[in-house]
Amino acid sequence: MKVVFVHPHGSNWMGTGKDISTIFNLMPPLGIMGIAAFLEARGIDTEIIDCYGTPLTGKELADEILRRGPDGVGFSCTTSSFLEGYRIAELLKEMRPDLPIVFGGAHACSVGSSLLDSFSAIDYLVLGEGEQTMFELAASGFRNPKAVPGVAFRNNGVATLSGQRELIANLDDLPFPAYRRLHDFPRRYNLPLFSYPTAPNTSIISSRGCPYNCSYCDRSVFSRGFRFNSPDYITDHMSMLNRDFGIRHVFFYDDLFTFDRKRVAEFCELKERKRIPVTYNCIARLEHVDDELLRLLKRSGCWQVNFGIESGDPEVLKKHRKFYDLDEVQRKLGMVRKAGMRVKGLFMIGLPGETEETIRRTIDYALQLPLDEVNVTKFTPFPGAPIYRDIREQGEFNEEWPLMNCVNFVFIPHGMTKDQLEGLYNEFISRFYRRSRIHWGYTTMLWKSPHSIAHFMRNLPEILKFEMKQKW
Repeated sequence: MKVVFVHPHGSNWMGTGKDISTIFNLMPPLGIMGIAAFLEARGIDTEIIDCYGTPLTGKELADEILRRGPDGVGFSCTTSSFLEGYRIAELLKEMRPDLPIVFGGAHACSVGSSLLDSFSAIDYLVLGEGEQTMFELAASGFRNPKAVPGVAFRNNGVATLSGQRELIANLDDLPFPAYRRLHDFPRRYNLPLFSYPTAPNTSIISSRGCPYNCSYCDRSVFSRGFRFNSPDYITDHMSMLNRDFGIRHVFFYDDLFTFDRKRVAEFCELKERKRIPVTYNCIARLEHVDDELLRLLKRSGCWQVNFGIESGDPEVLKKHRKFYDLDEVQRKLGMVRKAGMRVKGLFMIGLPGETEETIRRTIDYALQLPLDEVNVTKFTPFPGAPIYRDIREQGEFNEEWPLMNCVNFVFIPHGMTKDQLEGLYNEFISRFYRRSRIHWGYTTMLWKSPHSIAHFMRNLPEILKFEMKQKW
């Protein structure tokens, strides 16, 4: 039995030319890598085609999948990559009608069984955590879906869910993701430019779920609980990456890496004691930050901490996430900088209820904060997010799936226009990065992150080509 997993590329760039974003930020598809490792540990052969790392499309990709002789093909898709994945599935069905096609990932989980009503080339959906469900489905030869909880299938032509799959209680029971199944790993993969001190580097997810209820977050895959790997498991994971692939820096891509204080403290102490030669970044919530935690993070090799700030307008914050005092944000970010770590702020523009005034308030607020860099996303109402239920009552929503990738404005709040949002977005980026303090910060990257500078210079021709196209 062999399963080939496919991670479609999708549309993730707002320009019309080459997608240069993947040159500077390409992280491995940890979801399907974890499922592949789980199946392999139970005797099922797997292969992975990551279309970001191996840019094949259309008939060429379908031929490559079939060349590998699969007994089933699994697609993991976001909303923006779903239609591209489906086009490949259609080609596969034309070439080999009996080949089982399974879709999972964020889009399938958020939309649910009804996807089968409109997309006939899909045989099954894996809904929720995929490891055990995909294993049982494959082990049955893809012939008995009704006996496997967590599978959507057609029963006499009607989309049906077999039953709910229980969440995995102990994440330490899972094998490490199948990094070795990626073509040219780790050389082809890279964390966001200037967000790491050294290379090679990669990402890790050490927890699942989130107990918070932000309006814009999709929790359809891992639910709202919170489960996590132990400090022993995490440090063993880092040691394996360093030993087997030479990894020197990792990004903990968890939504809530610092949520369980006891776990974080034990991890920091254990990593320091084991002397693992790997630095790291993490995402933290402001309410978790204090001097003691920051000392632990710094001593154990933390290089950068990311914070989801989202907005600088109090009323917008109250409407969409747990509220925090904006003055307290500034104080705590200053604590991180004082502890010797870089600080990145994550913001969002175009949320329901926003106006030009609230967005300008966010821009002005961001410029006051002690941030080294920002990531500004364009609000996208994903099907699994709470806000999606009544999103059309709050503005104009163009539900064009390939554009739903946080780099296009598909939602326009009442009272605003798309051109207005684009102008404010560009103003935010321009005003933040065209400051002498930020320029000096990037100058220090010559010695803080020399690989980033070298990588940037190697790809400078592509950057200049893109800049010229944008001007014209």
